Amino acid sequence: MRILHVASEVAPYSKTGGLADVLGALPKALAALGHDVTVVTPRYRSVDPERFGLARRLRGLAAPLGGDTVAVGVYEGQAASTPKVRVYLVDHKPSFDRDGIYGDANGDYADNARRFALLGSAALALAAEFGAWPDVVHGHDWQAGPAILFARRRWGGLPPPKTVFTIHNLAFQGLFPESVIDPLGLPREYYNPEGYEFYGQASYLKAGLTVADRLTTVSPRYAREIQTPEQGFGMDGVLRARAKVLTGILNGCDYDVWNPERDVQLPATYSAESLAGKRVCKAALQRELNLPVRADVPLCGSISRLTDQKGFDLILGALPTLLERDLQYVILGSGAPELESALSELAARHPRKLSVRIGYDEALAHRIEAGCDLYVMPSRFEPCGLNQMYSLRYGTPPIVRATGGLDDTIVDFDARSRSGTGFKFESYDVPSLTESWRRALVAYGNPDDFSALVKRCMAQDFSWTRSAEAYSRLYSQI
Repeated sequence: MRILHVASEVAPYSKTGGLADVLGALPKALAALGHDVTVVTPRYRSVDPERFGLARRLRGLAAPLGGDTVAVGVYEGQAASTPKVRVYLVDHKPSFDRDGIYGDANGDYADNARRFALLGSAALALAAEFGAWPDVVHGHDWQAGPAILFARRRWGGLPPPKTVFTIHNLAFQGLFPESVIDPLGLPREYYNPEGYEFYGQASYLKAGLTVADRLTTVSPRYAREIQTPEQGFGMDGVLRARAKVLTGILNGCDYDVWNPERDVQLPATYSAESLAGKRVCKAALQRELNLPVRADVPLCGSISRLTDQKGFDLILGALPTLLERDLQYVILGSGAPELESALSELAARHPRKLSVRIGYDEALAHRIEAGCDLYVMPSRFEPCGLNQMYSLRYGTPPIVRATGGLDDTIVDFDARSRSGTGFKFESYDVPSLTESWRRALVAYGNPDDFSALVKRCMAQDFSWTRSAEAYSRLYSQI
């Protein structure tokens, strides 16, 4: 089949989180099953065509948008290893030539409704113009809601494609004033309580939820959780009504990118059979982050957006007690200014135990996964999560809350039965996180138990093949 993916970020071109990693890996896995796959995403200012080997198409596109037709340029990329995957980057300087992807220091861009409506329109126009008209349009998160809507209108004599909409994070809903509808050419017939109207606003997320032929989320447990008032963010009724077309498909891990046996970002490679390289990575990471170089101290790590959703309110509550123990902890991420400040201040008071790097550094993220002994991910909710899967492959047992994809991918450690792949807790509170972290430190202190745990972690297989097969079956059904 011909599959058209529409997404606001795609690794390696643009990335703020796991969405980009999924769009960098899932299309390759679908192509390996024989599908013809196209991915359309914006060309942001940060995307350097020369660096990524992108070719600019001599002929641009005319993307319809309300009463206007917007002229856009197109860059094309193609991975040599996967010729059945084409990536097109929509080039429109007024919309995408900015420092940020979704906003800046002042908040979200005021014209995000127009920017991502243009992405959806350009994606369909591109498919029609370049002779790659899809059997299925697969949109990802609220930014692709307009693409799902536009797939319903006639594009010349082309047959209407089927549609799939994937929820990567229900908390972000793309809410805009009703006044954007007509100028952007969004179909009014779907603007009602059963469609994309949400308490007097237009919700791009709800457009995908109500109009797409099939809905997916990125883990089975999250598919159940979002149908409850606690995690439905006001959309739980919509999702319960569409439960028959909602499927939870667990994300995979791209082992071409995240594999300690051939990771070029690491000072040394290693495998489950030979872990000497992991010890080299630990010492190098301690030196890089100005922590005492000690092989015996448990080194813990987190790579994340710094938000309460990711559990950093719990981490801040637990750290004063935990830092009294003999451990080290490294954090890489950015997010809420108050969390950035609080963590940085705590690191300044404990420079030999806590290192905080504000920002994102892909190479350092790989070195943290490899150099740490334990990975900390106590999310309030987690649609799937990818870092816990990366941690498993790198032999870095995760400490997680039993929610969403974290619960689906991690088995709680049991020393007596010598089973489990990490340390889980249920209640979202500081004592529960502290106790789970304490259990992990106790396990680290028993070399035989911990060595067996590390090898169980590295034996787990969350490759994209099974996930791609599930999506392939879903496409076939519609």
